[in-house]
Amino acid sequence: MRLLLDTVAVVRWLDPSPPLSRRAQDAITTADDVRVSVVSLWELSIKQSIGKLTVRADLREHVARQSFIELPVLGEHTVAVRDLPLYHRDPFDRMLIAQARCEGFTIVTSDRAFAAYDVPILPG
Repeated sequence: MRLLLDTVAVVRWLDPSPPLSRRAQDAITTADDVRVSVVSLWELSIKQSIGKLTVRADLREHVARQSFIELPVLGEHTVAVRDLPLYHRDPFDRMLIAQARCEGFTIVTSDRAFAAYDVPILPG
C-alpha cells in the first residue's frame, strides 16, 4: 500500500493525542511506501511560526526518523490542482489531493471533504 499522510495525520503521528485510528496506525506501520508532502511540512511550519502548533522536534528530521519519504511538489501536481473541482477550498488540502491522484497514493485523513474527490482515502 502507498500512503500519503495529510497534515493532521502527520501531527497525530507525531503526538498521538488523540491517536490515529487503529486501522490507519496499522496501515502506516506496514505500508510499502509512506509519504509526507512538503505541503504538509510547509503548513505545519506556518502554524509553528504563528504559535498555533508546538512540536519539539524538527519536522523534517522527525519525518526522516519515521522512514517516511518527503514528497516534493511537481509541476504536474500544480496543473492537477487547477483541474480539481472546488469542493474543498483549503489550498494545502487541494494540493495533497492532487498529489495523491497524480502519484497513486491513498490519503490518510480524517477530513470528510476529501471524499468528494476521486482519490482513495484511509480514515485517520
